[in-house]
Amino acid sequence: MNARTDLPPALAAEPPALDAIRALDGEMVDIRHQIHQNPELGFEEVATSDLVAERLARWGYEVHRGLGRTGVVGTLKVGNGTKRLGIRADMDALPVQETNGRPWASKVLGKMHACGHDGHTTMLLGAARHLAATRNFDGTLHLIFQPAEEGLGGARVMIEDGFFDKFPCDAVFALHNMPGLEAGKLGFITGPAMASSDSAVITVTGNGGHGAMPQMSVDPVVAASAIVMSLQTIVSRNVPPLDTAIVTVGAFHAGTTFNVIPEKAELKLTIRALRPQVRDQLQQRITEVAQAQAAVYGASAEVAYDRRYPVLVNDAEATDFARRVALDWVGEAGVMPNLAPLTGSEDFAFFLEKCKGSYLLLGNGTGQGIGEGGCMVHNPNYDFNDRVLGTGASYWVRLAEAFLV
Repeated sequence: MNARTDLPPALAAEPPALDAIRALDGEMVDIRHQIHQNPELGFEEVATSDLVAERLARWGYEVHRGLGRTGVVGTLKVGNGTKRLGIRADMDALPVQETNGRPWASKVLGKMHACGHDGHTTMLLGAARHLAATRNFDGTLHLIFQPAEEGLGGARVMIEDGFFDKFPCDAVFALHNMPGLEAGKLGFITGPAMASSDSAVITVTGNGGHGAMPQMSVDPVVAASAIVMSLQTIVSRNVPPLDTAIVTVGAFHAGTTFNVIPEKAELKLTIRALRPQVRDQLQQRITEVAQAQAAVYGASAEVAYDRRYPVLVNDAEATDFARRVALDWVGEAGVMPNLAPLTGSEDFAFFLEKCKGSYLLLGNGTGQGIGEGGCMVHNPNYDFNDRVLGTGASYWVRLAEAFLV
């Protein structure tokens, strides 16, 4: 298909893309819209996996299915080179009701691609087609289409299913679109780039009774309230001031009516850190603070702590390589310098625990209109910016050809 002609005049200046990839722009938009209209949650990506597998097979990849339940890996070996490269895209949607009213909006009630994984998958497919047609590299390319990034740890499941045993890699790379950054610009962060994401449920047990006779009870609401306030001192008084840490109480549940002191109160927390050591410190201190504060009020606290996604740490050498690929292609004007680490989380961190590599950012745009890409992810009005499909696909082509030499 030909390049798009439906862009508003103000957006006619496209972000950078290779000419051969730009010629695929219309096809990529069609694929992206098809995936967007038919969103599937984590480990349910059957139709999306079918589409990916069919295209990869059509273009000559050896297709492997079943890792991580609905994951797909396409392998293409060219020449006699011994280097092995992995590039990953995520496929799952979110349980969000779309409200933007676009013609390609979700057809599935309560589900939408609110984080741009439809775009990530499409960009890697665009690169896959071009790389298979040109075969301008020497080595083994593994294209990883991963399920269940949104909180279910699909990367960890693929690894537990033997990904690196079956598809050894010398380096792995992935990217994420980022609203609020100029469309088509590429950004790189060396070292800790995205926070760990853990959760905790604190159950405070007291002794219920009549609200008019509190002296006859042990009030878990008061104890839990003290815990909420004391938790905030962990970041301000235990974590080194130059380190990033977040302890957020997102839910507080207790009781059912106005004149009954309940037996239990429950707190639900999200916990973030940008250093593994701080992550460990937070777990220890949250547990200590909760139990000690509960004891002050004669109650007890049980802490169920779930270590979910680790800190995403970009390898310095791999990140320097990825940045050089971008600079050689688009120059300094197309690269965002000095990006700060993000406190969001990403399960590509599991891949980077096992193999060196890097996770980069692709600007999705700054405006709020159609094709401008500025609405933040996880928002019901969000949409991936089709204008950057060619940029992302082209970058993957450049990176694969530069790495596999």
